[in-house]
Amino acid sequence: MILIRVIILAAGTGSRLGHGIPKALVELGDGKTIMDQQLENIAQITSTENVRVVLGYRGHLIEERYPDLEFVYNHRYSETNTSKSLLIGLEDMDEDVIWMNGDVVFDPSILKMIGEKPGENLICVDNKKVGEEEVKYSLDSQGFIRELSKNVTDPLGEAVGINQVSRETIPMLRNALRECQDQDYFERGVEILIEKGETFRPLNIGERFCIEVDFPEDLVEARKYFMENHK
Repeated sequence: MILIRVIILAAGTGSRLGHGIPKALVELGDGKTIMDQQLENIAQITSTENVRVVLGYRGHLIEERYPDLEFVYNHRYSETNTSKSLLIGLEDMDEDVIWMNGDVVFDPSILKMIGEKPGENLICVDNKKVGEEEVKYSLDSQGFIRELSKNVTDPLGEAVGINQVSRETIPMLRNALRECQDQDYFERGVEILIEKGETFRPLNIGERFCIEVDFPEDLVEARKYFMENHK
């Protein structure tokens, strides 16, 4: 077990998936939800007492299912994006933080990889072919993240939606997120930090499974992985 806090961003409406509930509560199989899978993975590296969930759309449903977790609310979820949800989640944090989107289904060994690099600023990435909707990345000459957005030219691959920030960098990240526009993704806050001279290292997950469930076809893939790997 490591001393780290984990933020799950679960405020969005999930309109593209169209289930009418927070995506974190969408079932993968055997009655287990996306958030169940995330919490089981997190429990392999740290206590779920260290988890904070940022809620918004129909957040009471998540509170009812997971009464022992810590919750904060993005009350402006319908008019803001993940930059503002992460800003709310990082309030008063003073340990290294892993943060992830509430719709990510992933191999638990990814968190173990992060756990081996305490105190580093990390962006988990892969080198698969990426589509228009994916957050892409490029690197500078020293191998650090240079660009992180949906509009990267000649990207090396995709940022998969799981990241780490060191306790020392958190105050600067909060300031960068405050500079973001309401509709910016949190990746814009990371880019602002990079522009100011901070560094984030890519952590390549290789062939490990990781998918953000944005569309019905993503859910099909996530459910297939879950059923093949759930014990």
